[in-house]
Amino acid sequence: MKRAVSRWEIVGFSINDVIGSGVYLLPAAAAANLGSASVGAIVLAGLGVFLLVLCFAEAASYFDKPGSAYVYTREAFGDLVGFEVGWMTWLARVSSVASLSAGFARALGYLWPQANDGVGRALAIALPLLVLTAINVVGVKSGARTAVFLAITKTVPLLLFIGVGIFSMSWAQATSVSAKPDGSLGEAVLLLLFAYAGFENTAAPAGEFKNPKRDVPFALVVQIGVVTFIYTAVQWVALGTLPGVVDSATPLADAAARFLGGWGGLLMTVGAVLSILGTNSNTVLAGPRYLYALARDGFGPAALASLHPRFRTPTVAILTQTAIALPLAFSGSFEVLATLSVVARLATYFGTAMAVPVLRRKLQQQPGAFRIPGGPVVPMAAAALCIVFAMSAQTRNLIAGAVALIVGGALYALRSPARTAAPE
Repeated sequence: MKRAVSRWEIVGFSINDVIGSGVYLLPAAAAANLGSASVGAIVLAGLGVFLLVLCFAEAASYFDKPGSAYVYTREAFGDLVGFEVGWMTWLARVSSVASLSAGFARALGYLWPQANDGVGRALAIALPLLVLTAINVVGVKSGARTAVFLAITKTVPLLLFIGVGIFSMSWAQATSVSAKPDGSLGEAVLLLLFAYAGFENTAAPAGEFKNPKRDVPFALVVQIGVVTFIYTAVQWVALGTLPGVVDSATPLADAAARFLGGWGGLLMTVGAVLSILGTNSNTVLAGPRYLYALARDGFGPAALASLHPRFRTPTVAILTQTAIALPLAFSGSFEVLATLSVVARLATYFGTAMAVPVLRRKLQQQPGAFRIPGGPVVPMAAAALCIVFAMSAQTRNLIAGAVALIVGGALYALRSPARTAAPE
């Protein structure tokens, strides 16, 4: 693989993966569950997720190969645990590509009604996904630059929303919003967790980063700071500028239309479309690296572990993921797979948090590498946080996750021992 991606490109890649379409819907959903307390809850959620980010940052400082949590948990706990984490993480990536592609067509439908059905919808789903696939086949550098560009285009409208809206908001209104009677604390907990989700994929293409052991921890810490600031400020402005925010289907667009005029609402709608496209760009880049890493270690067809002779990208893995995700996006059955994302992410988070103390004992850290202060305190706190999140999940999510783990166990039994120790 070519080591072509620089530190600040990794930062852009990381931010692009976390800030998705959710931020455009977060104000209404969070206010519905928590009312005016949603602003403080977003800050607390950011601090909680920061514990998980620190675990990923330290784990990433030990490795310079692709696979992220799969690599960390496999090194710490062996092949079976590593495979299950890698398998669950990739399932979440496939469902994400499918749902984001369908979601892009739906969002585009606000600007181009033909995207809502028929040929227009098919084109709105397929063309962006195929273009993103081609970009990532050509090279990780082009994929990373596309991610950075889309991260900027999605962040600028949000910063404009914050910068102008802060002068138009009513503090009294922002602090008087009440939660709906049916607001659920468990729903709010998971809502806030998954608003911050995506950071775990930052190190998935680590084999193509120039200096992953130093740059990935840096990017993760910068990302959580930037995202927490944006989410908190967006929530505060939305509460203070949009009466009835709880009942708005498009809270940011509706709020922007009040203090910027019609073009403000249009800008936020365009921002939402680009935000979905940006997150999908990251998923198309990161997801195949899990497939590549699994196949490289004998857990899949050898072709998935091959690299393009010219571009040095895992082309077969990239094309395979798109070939699976595209029909799912067309059919709508991706929603079944999407229920796996809750447990899949928690498995990734919990496994990495538990792996950090083990990796400290097994691997010798390089001087100057990232190290979480406080010994085992932060990793154990992060693992406990995952348990709290799991207790908030719906039963159907847990059942779907259990079924996926069983299927993963069956696939593990069919692994290819001959390639388990395959070279990098």
